Amino acid sequence: MDAPSARTAPGQDAGTGTSENGAGDAEAALDPKVAAAIAAAEAAGPQRGETVRVDSWIWSVRLVKTRSMGATACRGGHVRVNGERVKPAHAVRVGDEVRLRHDGRERVVVVTRLIRKRVGAPVATQCYVDNSPPPPPREAVAPAGIRDRGAGRPTKRDRRELERLRGMGGPGMTGPGPAGGYGSGTGKPRP
Repeated sequence: MDAPSARTAPGQDAGTGTSENGAGDAEAALDPKVAAAIAAAEAAGPQRGETVRVDSWIWSVRLVKTRSMGATACRGGHVRVNGERVKPAHAVRVGDEVRLRHDGRERVVVVTRLIRKRVGAPVATQCYVDNSPPPPPREAVAPAGIRDRGAGRPTKRDRRELERLRGMGGPGMTGPGPAGGYGSGTGKPRP
């Protein structure tokens, strides 16, 4: 048995290469490098009956950059598994829906494969089904106050105008006064 196609995964028929539910091999349609990486990830994954921590899984499939960020998101209540807030050590199973609020958007994924080690992006996308809403278009997101190149450091007046536009006026600042600025400048109330 020197041909790689002669090997079958658990739950597959040796004669046809199809799984018990009749579906064809998903890895057969993939790039050979990706298929090899998936096989390596499955070999390093949990054995039958073992589970994977949710913080480790969301890091492994590249939903967060570090495992500690995954654990922090869990502790902060930003990760939900099947609608419930979970701790970092919560066990993830195939078929679970994981919701993650991260970087200003919500990711909704359904677990299709359990892995423990971080893998490349093409392999990571094979481990879940992404049901996330599309991100807002870039035009809809307002820029955070972009200045022209070479314009230098903003003056106090520029900073106040930016704060007024953003709606972040300081305490007691309700808007421009009669002189065009904020208040009379003396700090005393007018009679």
